[in-house]
Amino acid sequence: MTAPDRMRLGLPDLGIGVGLRLPHYEEIFETRPKVDWFEIISENFLVPGGVPLANLDRALAHYPVIQHGVTLSIGGTTPLDFEFLRDLRTLLRRTKSPWVSDHLCWTGTATLNTHDLLPLPYTTEVIRHVAARARIVQDTLEVPLVLENVSSYLTYTSSDMTEWDFLTAVVEEANCGILLDVNNIYVSSQNHGFDPRVYVDAVPAERVVQIHLAGHTNYGDYIIDTHSGPVIDPVWDLYRRAIRRVGPVSTLIEWDEDIPPLAMLLAEAERARVVREEALSHAK
Repeated sequence: MTAPDRMRLGLPDLGIGVGLRLPHYEEIFETRPKVDWFEIISENFLVPGGVPLANLDRALAHYPVIQHGVTLSIGGTTPLDFEFLRDLRTLLRRTKSPWVSDHLCWTGTATLNTHDLLPLPYTTEVIRHVAARARIVQDTLEVPLVLENVSSYLTYTSSDMTEWDFLTAVVEEANCGILLDVNNIYVSSQNHGFDPRVYVDAVPAERVVQIHLAGHTNYGDYIIDTHSGPVIDPVWDLYRRAIRRVGPVSTLIEWDEDIPPLAMLLAEAERARVVREEALSHAK
């Protein structure tokens, strides 16, 4: 059964999108390809003017654009950066993005930015810490905040629950949405030895606002979320499972390393469209 819009924080299903990336700009602007929406990395456009914003406006003239961030560090202990949040809110007013997403992670300390998306300990104390910060961020930005599960390569001995229970508790207490990264679930499941289907089945379907799909790099003993290459079949299978459970949700193909020609990226997006429609037809 598909979940009604009211069960997804009132946010729309935009269809199938891809990342708006510099190597594709001119072809996108000249040909206006058949894609439902684009996702941008917010931090790339937090500038006072110039070429980045001019290109963003060119995209906005023809497509919906959703903002996705990488530096919020919602799980960090450094005080929230309200100057950054005000700049982010200004950009949101420009893009009219109906939600803004970032990662359920921490990225460093006051004196060190690791430039990585680091997992959190899965404890009640951390749930309360993250949820309190998320409520402040959401109120400041004036649009729904959507948190993405990250891929991980280590676990904490202090964790006393599963990742999916932790994610569920955070978004419920913060009253925010989920960006369900199906590839990240698969990557972490292979690195840590859990069943990814259990994860997909456990998250609250009514809070899943968006889904990410991507490729990764398999080194044998471990997998790294590199956003390179096409989506592999086991991840497509997880996506089918997720769609059958949560219904029609805005879906994005991420491809950020070894970026292919636009035609190849759009073909991957079209495959997502076909898989999504097939999954929805079996869910009815």
